[in-house]
Amino acid sequence: MPSPQQARAQASAITSGKKAPEASAAPTSQLRELFDGPRLSPGQRRIAQYLIEHITEAAFLSITDLAERVGVSQPSVTRFAGAVGFSGYPALRERLQSIALSILGSTPATPAETTSNELQAAVDAEIENLENLRRDFADPDEVIRVGRALSKSTPLTVLGLRISVSLAEYFAYAARRIHPDVRLVTQGGSVAYDALLQSREAGGTWVLAFGMPRHAQETLTALRVARSAGLQVALITDLGLGPLADEADVTFTIGTGSRLVFDSYAAPVVMSAALLQAMTDADPERTQARLEEYEQVAEQHQFFLKD
Repeated sequence: MPSPQQARAQASAITSGKKAPEASAAPTSQLRELFDGPRLSPGQRRIAQYLIEHITEAAFLSITDLAERVGVSQPSVTRFAGAVGFSGYPALRERLQSIALSILGSTPATPAETTSNELQAAVDAEIENLENLRRDFADPDEVIRVGRALSKSTPLTVLGLRISVSLAEYFAYAARRIHPDVRLVTQGGSVAYDALLQSREAGGTWVLAFGMPRHAQETLTALRVARSAGLQVALITDLGLGPLADEADVTFTIGTGSRLVFDSYAAPVVMSAALLQAMTDADPERTQARLEEYEQVAEQHQFFLKD
């Protein structure tokens, strides 16, 4: 009898294809499309990030109020509007309002939302993150493309420092079942530099990095080392704009739960699982062979309890 992983590998391949006509991109994706193209200054990135995080409120602010909320000048907001392709702030605000109204129209308030406690509110926030990710997955082509690239990279390096260690460990643990050489980097500084340089010298072409808040300076430095060594970087993070994204070849911007003292990562874990699925789809014969070999070893040494 095949293991659960073997059965899923056979039955759960991602289907490529563009969005169906009725499917629209997630609001955060629409905002990233507006803001990702131009090279923004640090102050302009602050404006963009504020709009992404507070779109349903920020879209209806005056230029004075928005500038005050972000902590910039009114001329800075005007220049930002021009930098992202609009004739001025009124034109930008009109576009932002259409995105905000689509969110408000698709998420009607319920009595439970006004009476939920903090734990329920944290779950609600994660549900919203997952809904946004679901809309992004309406077009899975980028996930498929990156999954294929990660599958071909031998060795494949997985990087996660500080709070991001747990996400990197999860991905690396699963990836080792289907990939012959996965190298996990969870320490920064010279340890990370050595691992990245050795991975490139051994023939590796890609690094998958996790960058969750608070975003570590040593993560940024490690990404720069990877790029300078000739490695391509796929990044899973919560910020589509900023220094980490600037150093990545591909960025998957995924919301994190921030309603409790420590963040929660439901959506980044699903994103990780999607990339793992894409890796299994990229080389199904290798996947099947490795899973069968692993099951034989697991049975021989009794790794698991009999459920």
